[in-house]
Amino acid sequence: VKGLTGNVFSLVSGSRSSKTFKPKKNIPEGSHQYELLKHAEATLGSGNLRQAVMLPEGEDLNEWIAVNTVDFFNQINMLYGTITEFCTEASCPVMSAGPRYEYHWADGTNIKKPIKCSAPKYIDYLMTWVQDQLDDETLFPSKIGVPFPKNFMSVAKTILKRLFRVYAHIYHQHFDSVMRLQEEAHLNTSFKHFIFFVQEFNLIDRRELAPLQELIEKLGSKDR
Repeated sequence: VKGLTGNVFSLVSGSRSSKTFKPKKNIPEGSHQYELLKHAEATLGSGNLRQAVMLPEGEDLNEWIAVNTVDFFNQINMLYGTITEFCTEASCPVMSAGPRYEYHWADGTNIKKPIKCSAPKYIDYLMTWVQDQLDDETLFPSKIGVPFPKNFMSVAKTILKRLFRVYAHIYHQHFDSVMRLQEEAHLNTSFKHFIFFVQEFNLIDRRELAPLQELIEKLGSKDR
């Protein structure tokens, strides 16, 4: 793993600890992507999340999606990091989002046939897989002028679809712990930002969002 220290949006940096589940993924300072991240932070600070997710004028869509995908990885990394002690083989023997939704892990390369595993194991597989994608310079080029691959959008969609499952698991199985830790404002703001972003660019199929559909509708109606 490369030198992955750095800052996440201020909306989650006030967490009870800076413990992350995996090392943070850093966007190199001085790069154009870093400037985009700073722009995103500034517009987020205005409090208008619908506006904050919009593609800045004249910017490349792939690059905007890449910067935000890295940031959501860091946010979820931090949020899950605060509740790992409550997400155990015993408490969560399957990876679920409520009684109706269960996820089995496959990455298409190392594990081709989906396997049933505990939530902590699944999330470990998932976050390691995402990290590997983000660290792959052919998929997420950090150098100026290096083009994004033709399949970038489909890779980004798969990453975001899988990251959503971590939010869904936290909300369904661990929200009481989140409340006790007084982390619910961080979780809600992060999730709202994530949902507005994927809605803006149509990145996750509606069926995939079903486990948190009521919450998504509530967050959207509050914003109108």
